[in-house]
Amino acid sequence: MEYITVQEAAQKWGVSVRRVQYLCVNDRIKGAERFGSVWRIPSTAVLPNARRKVEEPDLPMPRKSPFLDMTDLYSGAGKAEECAEMLINQPEAHALFKAQIAYRRGEIDKVYEHARYFLSSHSGFYAVIGGSMLLAQCAIWRGDIYLWREAKKHVFEAPCKDDHDREILSLTLSIIDSSIYDNKDYPEWFKIGNFEALPGDAHPAAKVFYIKYLYMAAYAIATNQFKLEGVEGLALMRMLPNTIEPMISQAVIDKTVVPEMFLRMSCAVAYFNSGQRERAVSHIDKAVALALPDRMYGFLAEYIRHFGGLLEQRIALRDKAALEAVNALYSIYSVGWARLSSQVKEKHIAIALDAKDREIAKLSAFGFTVKEISAALHTSESTVSHAITRILNKTGLTSKKDFAFIL
Repeated sequence: MEYITVQEAAQKWGVSVRRVQYLCVNDRIKGAERFGSVWRIPSTAVLPNARRKVEEPDLPMPRKSPFLDMTDLYSGAGKAEECAEMLINQPEAHALFKAQIAYRRGEIDKVYEHARYFLSSHSGFYAVIGGSMLLAQCAIWRGDIYLWREAKKHVFEAPCKDDHDREILSLTLSIIDSSIYDNKDYPEWFKIGNFEALPGDAHPAAKVFYIKYLYMAAYAIATNQFKLEGVEGLALMRMLPNTIEPMISQAVIDKTVVPEMFLRMSCAVAYFNSGQRERAVSHIDKAVALALPDRMYGFLAEYIRHFGGLLEQRIALRDKAALEAVNALYSIYSVGWARLSSQVKEKHIAIALDAKDREIAKLSAFGFTVKEISAALHTSESTVSHAITRILNKTGLTSKKDFAFIL
């Protein structure tokens, strides 16, 4: 009998390597054999159908996407409750949308309850994927690696019916990993921005995650974690807005509020890292204006660490009470994210850095000299040098080259 490798099987079936490995480990592929750390798969083997927990009919979603809040269902800032009311006769869609809005608000206990509902009932494919994503998001805020692994297990068990479902399943696993800046396993079609494998309703969300993928690549290049021929330093980071700006315009036209928020904030991060503060401020202000009417403080909290205090300043100009709520959520999120990231990556992720130290560490990771950092932050060189020493002491790192891992 002829055998193929896990990689060859993944390419043949159009799924991720990780999914094939999971199926092998759980005896789902007939005839698969393990020799040491390597799996041999019969060349005649077929991709098994995903198991369903309970054999009951799917309850349809109003959009073919597990990210209902990223579709045009939520078409205007401040309309979250109105949208939820429109879905009241579609129980699963109503619950999924409410859970996703709760997540944007940082109401993690509510999110957890909804996730458990989806994953213990007769939910269909999109609800299971959505519930698994919610569970993974809870794991990040709680810093719970066991909950994180359980979420990924539920993704594997989603009841796929066709190739589109399998592509969404594969992409979902990559999105979950990208939450802690693991950029390795995105499908090849996604890496080049080809969304033809996805239903149209999923495209707004796909754009958000595609930009996140590009940002992580730009960050890895800027911090010398990844080499790309002909691209060095902040070159890719400076080019990112050229890709994001048209997507923002399309999100405005499509009236997809949540994608617009994410894209504006991602564009602001790219501008901020490239030293274009005024352009960053413009997008931050517009994203904040979209987030505040529905109290999406959790969304804002997740971006605090990217801006060295700038985001807090812009929120305070609009609503000081909102800033207090965002900062309170950030203190929870930052601890959970760092704990989970440290466990998954087996690297220490520091959280005990103030905004100024974090900005100095980031610029240092980008390869800026003490003199350049001093000029960029309008402070003395001695202040920068002392800060670098302080960061090394706080984090236990031995070299500035490792600063990329703590940001």
